[in-house]
Amino acid sequence: MKTWSFGGHATNVGLENTSTHFLYASAVVLAFAMFAFAFDLAGHPGRVARAAAALEESETEAAGAASAGGSTTVIERTSTATAPAPQKRQWAGIGMALAWLGAILLGACVLTRSMSVGRPPLGNMYEFAIVGAFFVMCAFLLWSLRRDVRSLGLFVVGPTVLTEMLAATIFYTAASSLLPSLQNYWLTIHVTVAILSVAVFTIAFSTTILYFVQKWREDSGDTKFQFMDAVPGSDVMDRTTYGLLIVAFPLWTFTLIAGAIWAQKAWGHYWSWDPKETWTLVIWVVYAAYLHARATAGWTGKKAAYIAVAGFVCILFNFCIVNVFFVGMHSYSGM
Repeated sequence: MKTWSFGGHATNVGLENTSTHFLYASAVVLAFAMFAFAFDLAGHPGRVARAAAALEESETEAAGAASAGGSTTVIERTSTATAPAPQKRQWAGIGMALAWLGAILLGACVLTRSMSVGRPPLGNMYEFAIVGAFFVMCAFLLWSLRRDVRSLGLFVVGPTVLTEMLAATIFYTAASSLLPSLQNYWLTIHVTVAILSVAVFTIAFSTTILYFVQKWREDSGDTKFQFMDAVPGSDVMDRTTYGLLIVAFPLWTFTLIAGAIWAQKAWGHYWSWDPKETWTLVIWVVYAAYLHARATAGWTGKKAAYIAVAGFVCILFNFCIVNVFFVGMHSYSGM
C-alpha cells in the first residue's frame, strides 16, 4: 500500500482514497433519501383524502347497519368506523432505510479517514465537516427511535447532503499529520464536543425555519402547500427548537471551557481574544440570550426564533469565514 510521510507520520493514501469514495457513496444514498422524504410529503394530501374517504365509507356502512339492526348496532359499528387503519407511508420508510445506510457509509468515511492518518479526524475543516455531518445523522436517527420524525427527514438530510458536497468540493484537504500545537488529547475532547453541539444546533436551525414556514401558513390560511400539513405545527416546532437548544447549549459551554483549558496548556494563557475564541464566545452569548429570554421574559414564537437564527448565522460565520479568512492562533482550516 502506497504511503507518504508527513512530519514523521505515514499517511495511507489508499485508505484516504477509500474514505473519499465512502463520502461520495454516502452523499448519493442520502440524496435518494432526501427525494424519498420529499415524495412522502408530496403524497400527504392524498393520504389524508384517502383516510377521510375511508372514514366516510365506514360511517355510511354503520348508518346503514343501524337502520337495519337498531341502536345497539349503531354504537358498535360507529366505534369501529371512527378508527380507520393508518395509511402506509412507503416513501417515508424508504427514506429512513436510506438514511440509515447513508449514515453508515458516512461513518465508514470518518473511520477510514482516521485510519489513514492514525489520529482522530479533527484536524481541518474537511474533517470537521464530515464528522459534523455524521453527528447530525446520528442525532436524527437516534431521535427517530423515540419519536416519529419522518416528516422532518427532508429538512435534516438535505443540509447533511449539502455539507457533504461542500466537504468534497470546497473544504477537501489531503490527509496529513497534525501541527505540533494540536497533538494533544484535548483535541479529541474539545473538538468532538464542539462538533456534536454544532450538529444539534444545525437540527435546531432546521426546526426554527420550519417554525417560520408553519407560522406563515397558519397566519395566512395557506391552502396551496398542503403537503406541509405532514409537518408538525408552529407551536410544536417552537417547543422542539427550545428542547434541542437546551441540549446544545451546555455542550457549547463545555466547548468554551475546554478550549480555554487547552489554550493554557498549549500557549500558556487561557484567553487571548483570538478571532476563533471571540466568535465562540459570541455564539455562546447569543444562545444564552435565547434561553434567558424564554426563561425570564417568556419569549416564545417569532421573537425567540429570530435569536435562534442569529445564533446559527454566527456559527456559519465562525466556521466558513473565521476559519478561512481570519488569521489567528486557530488557523487550522487546511485550506
